[in-house]
Amino acid sequence: MIILFLVLIIIASVAIGLFILIQNPKGGGLAGSIAGFNTQFMGVKQTTDVLEKGTWVMAIAIALLCLASSFFIPQGKVTRADSINARPAAGATAPASGSPLQNTAPVQGK
Repeated sequence: MIILFLVLIIIASVAIGLFILIQNPKGGGLAGSIAGFNTQFMGVKQTTDVLEKGTWVMAIAIALLCLASSFFIPQGKVTRADSINARPAAGATAPASGSPLQNTAPVQGK
């Protein structure tokens, strides 16, 4: 189930990237409305509305997919019995590739 959510999130991410790249970077956004320009010139207003709404829909879809996928992540709960069974047996030695402190021999007094 996680793989399904991952694939859907990737598809939505690619779609939002395409929506953003298709938008006209000149005269759009806040810069056009502050200067008093209007993007409604020969039907251009409809195109920008569709691209802007598509961007918002994909952003919301990504957020919802991320939240929903968290419910399907398996929980790694460790019980007390599991932690007791995971302890090394008495007399077992640690591997030599561990920390440098494991390989030090006790220093005997002179």
